[in-house]
Amino acid sequence: MKQKMEIRKKLDKQGRLVLPREWREKFLEGDEVILRFKGESIEIIPSKKPDLTKYFDSVEVDVESDLSDWKALRKELHEIR
Repeated sequence: MKQKMEIRKKLDKQGRLVLPREWREKFLEGDEVILRFKGESIEIIPSKKPDLTKYFDSVEVDVESDLSDWKALRKELHEIR
């Protein structure tokens, strides 16, 4: 069951909003959030860095170029297209 919690906060003179420490510690991994407008409301969504390791070794390409020579590899890949 999702727990709903609402609090009322005031913006400072520069329009900033401070999220409660407990929320930051529980939901944020870094110091960035995504603000999403949804109808008449604004959602604050934690920004998570993508895990790029899931893409490692996920693509196989039959090339003759040495993978350490990026220019030659790029040229060969463009020729295959």
